[in-house]
Amino acid sequence: MQKNKLLAHLETFLTPRRIELFNKVIAQRTNHFTVATQDVYQLHNTSAVIRSCEVFGLQNIHVIEERKPKRIDREIAMGAQKWVDVNRYANSKECIGELRAKGYQIVATTPHGESTKLEDFNVEKPSAIFFGTEKDGLSEEILNEADCRIKIPMVGFTESLNISVSAAIVLQHITSTLKNSKINWELSNKEKESLKYEWLKKCIKNSDSIIARYNSENA
Repeated sequence: MQKNKLLAHLETFLTPRRIELFNKVIAQRTNHFTVATQDVYQLHNTSAVIRSCEVFGLQNIHVIEERKPKRIDREIAMGAQKWVDVNRYANSKECIGELRAKGYQIVATTPHGESTKLEDFNVEKPSAIFFGTEKDGLSEEILNEADCRIKIPMVGFTESLNISVSAAIVLQHITSTLKNSKINWELSNKEKESLKYEWLKKCIKNSDSIIARYNSENA
């Protein structure tokens, strides 16, 4: 109850239009799917994947940086990192372990081997979709750990797509399929509340002092 009152208090610092937009976007957010990228050195590619996650409603992205840790390119991400949660890992094992612990199946994207066509992918299970680089793809470690593999059907001479293009195609398809299904894909009420609280804090100037003052006056 106290948290709800604090949220209501923070909302008074934004316009009704802004609050309505928050509610609309949060209603479309999901953790049923999440994305992981492995050693994507080009900052613009990582940032573009983050932007695709935000656009298609995925709240979390997991970035594995085993070889060359990189910062997120804010200009390319166009502010998307402000609205999604970027989780960073030093190695694939750590990332896979955490995602499995959260109930996700590991899905590797690769045009090679016995991969399921994207249109045949079953969206019922919570899934972590892994993407590698255009040149090298995913590591053997991730491919071996994967519960299943998916591929984007291609009919040209080119065997692979840029990761940012691949991610956009995959996410558009699976989120569209998911939201047309009867699967409960939405965030829980608690998750929605927590997400809204974090967004409000990011958008309100001096939010920490405002929250501290409110808590002090309502202790």
